[in-house]
Amino acid sequence: MIAWLALAAAAPGQTYANPVDLDYRYNFEQINEGVSYRTGADPVIVPFKGAYYLFLTLADGYWRSADLVTWRFVTPSRWPAEGIVAPAVSSDGERLLIMPSMTGQGAIYGTSDPASGRIDYVVRRMPVLPGAVKSGFEDSITGDQVPPGPWDPDLFRDDDKRWYLYWNSSNVFPIYGAPVRFAEGRMTYGSPRKAFIRLDPDRHGWERFGQDHSGTLPDGTPIKPFMEGAWMTQVGGRYYLQYGAPGTEYNSYATGTYVGASAMGPFTYAPYNPVGYKPGGFAQGAGHGNTFQDLHGNWWNTGTPWIGYNWTFERRIGLWPTVFDADGQMRVSTRFGDFPQRVPTTRVTDPDSLFTGWMLLSYHKPMQASGSVAGHPPSDAADENPRSFWLSPDAAPGATLTIDLGAVKTLRAVQVNFADYQAGRFGDAPDIYTEFRLESSRDGRTWRPLARTGQPRRDRPNAYFELPRPTAARFVRYVHVHIGGAHLAISDLRVFGTAGGAAPAAPALIAATRAADTRDATIRWRRVPGAVGYNVRWGIRPDRLALTYQVFADRVATGPAATLPLRALTKGQGYHVAVEAFDENGVSPLSRVVAM
Repeated sequence: MIAWLALAAAAPGQTYANPVDLDYRYNFEQINEGVSYRTGADPVIVPFKGAYYLFLTLADGYWRSADLVTWRFVTPSRWPAEGIVAPAVSSDGERLLIMPSMTGQGAIYGTSDPASGRIDYVVRRMPVLPGAVKSGFEDSITGDQVPPGPWDPDLFRDDDKRWYLYWNSSNVFPIYGAPVRFAEGRMTYGSPRKAFIRLDPDRHGWERFGQDHSGTLPDGTPIKPFMEGAWMTQVGGRYYLQYGAPGTEYNSYATGTYVGASAMGPFTYAPYNPVGYKPGGFAQGAGHGNTFQDLHGNWWNTGTPWIGYNWTFERRIGLWPTVFDADGQMRVSTRFGDFPQRVPTTRVTDPDSLFTGWMLLSYHKPMQASGSVAGHPPSDAADENPRSFWLSPDAAPGATLTIDLGAVKTLRAVQVNFADYQAGRFGDAPDIYTEFRLESSRDGRTWRPLARTGQPRRDRPNAYFELPRPTAARFVRYVHVHIGGAHLAISDLRVFGTAGGAAPAAPALIAATRAADTRDATIRWRRVPGAVGYNVRWGIRPDRLALTYQVFADRVATGPAATLPLRALTKGQGYHVAVEAFDENGVSPLSRVVAM
């Protein structure tokens, strides 16, 4: 008991792992269809009065954090019954403004004390969006008309205190923008109203819809990509108009940016696009979020990883370190972007330096459980796939899931990712919380406390524990106590640390070849014996390989050479590429860097 109390009382760590450890809410939209799942999407994090506030789609409230690690849900005093989708959230220094997506004349909310949950109206009734057609009449748009809205809005306050609104979500129409004013409980649209940017998938390979930018639905039906989630950031006199594309339903969801010299443009496509991109690994997808500066001056970018097991829009949120280089390039670091990362308490200049170096120890390791349901074996909880899961025959306390790491290794963190299988919940309730404990063992017979959920009780679909001290163990055991859904299902029990050996050798890069369609390339390298996986890294400068595609060694083509098709390039743009290997001991040096 003393050991458990010591663990429970340990101070929160200063690391996190994506998906972010939140009490994601059960969605109500599919209640009549009986489809139950937890979700979070379209995040906005805004610093305000010494803390951070996080807003998501359909959360019935928001979260507060003092450190970007531990988040507390805040129940607001006022909130629309239909919920808020993809909100714009911004600060004027005295209050937060909260603007939901809308197709008509909705309200803008505000609070000067978000920690308390007290919400007031800033604008009780929006003016009609100039030129907007009625919902359902988008096909009739002509001239200066625009779709109903503003949907997927972003409110941006420039250094001169002038306000601007950017909006739209469509696979037909562009992102729009206009100056706006707030006075005496009203918002008014100024002029000019502009159509700023459109997708160009014929040139920008990453803007093609579908899994790995296939351009089609799973059945092969071609589909136009979506542009949405506008967000404006001003740094050093440059204005970065960011957008999500090509669709939230696949691993290819990413963030791009156009750059201009003023809030109303004109804007130019950045040659280093996309900026936020994470098609591989456990948490896949990085589009539609926001960019913010923390209390120490460091930049961060948020986004929306995809799950999509129960419903197309079943998602989570991710958080990645970001920098704006002196030459203007915006870089979002997703390298090892779902492994444990440090949250800095001072200013940092290299976002990659925030990677802890704690490696994944659990991939495809033997798993045993107290019981399982056919089709959902324990091994599914070690496959780094959030769409497969171990399913227990019941959710009674005492159910166990145990992983054998193969040898005694040094453990530093554990993430327990739950899945929703016929959960039967469609909103929050007092009995929706997660409770369990983790135990470790060197020999599989003598068990010691490792970590446990504590107070206050909350739901933890992606529970993350930084261990208070390095722990030597071969086995990790999950012991169940309570979950809010009807079934106990775990998609992945992820264990991080080090095996204590030498890091792998650098891969030998064989070739990086652009196809006749130069949006596509094929990267080939020699396999490294014992490698768990590889990071293919590329960028427009040989000394700045800003983009990463993480791929596991057993998921690339068989044979002496590993191959990765890369379909995210821009026609007419040169690139450089290299590969690094990783295993349970660490990360290799980079291969040679090759132009392509």
